[in-house]
Amino acid sequence: MPRYDIDALKAAVTCPALLETNGWKVDLRESTPRAIKYRRGEGEIIVVIHQGRGWFDPTSDAKGDVLSLAQRLGSPDFASAAKAVADLVGFEPSAPAWQRKSKQYSPGAIISRWSERALPRPGSAAWSYLTLTRAIPEAVVSAAVAAGRLREGPKGSIWAGHFDASGIVVGWEERGPNWRGFARGGGKALFSIGSDKALRLCVTEAAIDAMSLAALEERRPDSAYASTGGGWAPSTESQIRAFASRPGAQIVAASDGNDQGDTYAERLRHIAAEAGAQYLRLWPDAEDWNEHIQQSRAGQTSDG
Repeated sequence: MPRYDIDALKAAVTCPALLETNGWKVDLRESTPRAIKYRRGEGEIIVVIHQGRGWFDPTSDAKGDVLSLAQRLGSPDFASAAKAVADLVGFEPSAPAWQRKSKQYSPGAIISRWSERALPRPGSAAWSYLTLTRAIPEAVVSAAVAAGRLREGPKGSIWAGHFDASGIVVGWEERGPNWRGFARGGGKALFSIGSDKALRLCVTEAAIDAMSLAALEERRPDSAYASTGGGWAPSTESQIRAFASRPGAQIVAASDGNDQGDTYAERLRHIAAEAGAQYLRLWPDAEDWNEHIQQSRAGQTSDG
């Protein structure tokens, strides 16, 4: 069986993503925000609950999570179900009509919330989380702060901003000692640090991984280090395609060192090929780049 992080799969892929890609449609008249009813053929019904993480069949006793749903939809065994779910990492299903109408934050509110947060500084909770807990060198954190990409989040967390093609913040990754999420009401684009004139774009799955790789490569002047935030929004893809279209561009798939990461890398390979850009796959010497840099620092400490 391929090596999958099952908990990561469950966190990355929702039941609606699996249903939508298998031809199921939302029955708006019989759905609520807490229980979304999907239909396909005559008598085929699946109700999604727990904010997309759970499901049940009202015509039987069948219920479960996204992996059991994959088996319900035709995967013959657990390994096949895991593969079907892994193939959807980054896919964002369409939002039901009432969700599209009830966005709690406008673009202006997102900008306001971002601008109200303090910049990380030496000794602050977010700074300490990045430099001590996550082992990211202060020089890299300073560069990200100077580029306007980081903010202090609540309870010792950091906010890593995603900016659209015009340079406007549209959302942010939220990471902390006891929290992992994305800006409520915000959208995904790209978190990035590095030269605006770079021709080499290293694409990771998390902002902390992007900063970790930048540190490991000593912030190559020809490179930009980006994160998709674990998603694959239209804005994310359009920015990567725009970069790939630069003459002499190279797209570096620096996703995690597992099968989900390979799925991301394959998407990037297709984008590079269609744009005529160079392509390279980088693997961390661990599950991800932050784990890689933490292990590297621990090794240096023990050697010393």
